[in-house]
Amino acid sequence: MNIVVLDGYTLNPGDLDWQPLVKIAKQGREGQFHCYDRTSEAELISRASGADIIFTNKTPITAETLSQLPNLKYIGVLATGTNVVDLNCARERGVAVTNVPGYGPDAVAQMVFAHILHHTQRVSIHHSAVSEGKWTDCEDFCFTLAPLQSLQGKTLGLMGYGAIGRQVANIALAFGMKVLVNTRTEPLDLPPGVKWAAFDSMIPRVDILSLHCPLTEATDKIINRTVLEKMRSSAILINTARGGLIDEAALKQALDEGEIAAAGVDVLSTEPPQADNPLLNAVNISISPHNSWATREARQNLLNIAIGNLQAFLSEKPRNRVN
Repeated sequence: MNIVVLDGYTLNPGDLDWQPLVKIAKQGREGQFHCYDRTSEAELISRASGADIIFTNKTPITAETLSQLPNLKYIGVLATGTNVVDLNCARERGVAVTNVPGYGPDAVAQMVFAHILHHTQRVSIHHSAVSEGKWTDCEDFCFTLAPLQSLQGKTLGLMGYGAIGRQVANIALAFGMKVLVNTRTEPLDLPPGVKWAAFDSMIPRVDILSLHCPLTEATDKIINRTVLEKMRSSAILINTARGGLIDEAALKQALDEGEIAAAGVDVLSTEPPQADNPLLNAVNISISPHNSWATREARQNLLNIAIGNLQAFLSEKPRNRVN
């Protein structure tokens, strides 16, 4: 059995072990395992030719590509989103496609609060000031360059209440925050301290708004000029879901004009971002490079689930199949 990992570096830059996949490949006398850090469109066919199994993270597998891989039986997406694969064509050609859901909600929730605390505790600017000698030269035993904010009693709004949203809510409750949740239908199992709210009524009530919904036609640029104008001027916007949920030009304007206080994002509309992305030079924004999912523990869990998906497929008991 021939197994090819097309773009393994993001998942495993060297601190995880591919050996379980190697062992699966070597079960046949002529089985081979190949792992590439990255694969360009021009390299794809030559690398995947003859493969029975392909793993991809962001390398697109199109209908044209599938037509040139007659031996292919299985595509394992090393992520939750599956838009990189033509699922209909794969199904028509009898190629199974699986994904990896729910591998690291704690990691993403942790990044949500990393961005929140970045803006409320101002550790970065104070560390820089201390490094520059301003504490050494200070007449008092302490100083603050900007107001610090307590999270206790603040209201956090969550758009979406899946595994990540629930974990964010749990952390917020531990901080003593109030939590409002907006979902298409009102959940029946909300814990004490968490209440459902309609979108339009939630927006002006929250001190922090955190996005945890999928990107669909209905949610594309759902955070737009109109919504931002309804938010409190002291509010913070957090997005660790999908960049397309936000009208980035509108957010830059809102930040630059002080219509909201700050934003923290782990995702942008195009990744890597274009040099002219408006958020790259907006004020009061923190941007992390879509790495909220990438704690070592979450990456190991992702790899474990991906291997388990393949083993289940080979045992004719498929799981996490998306086509």
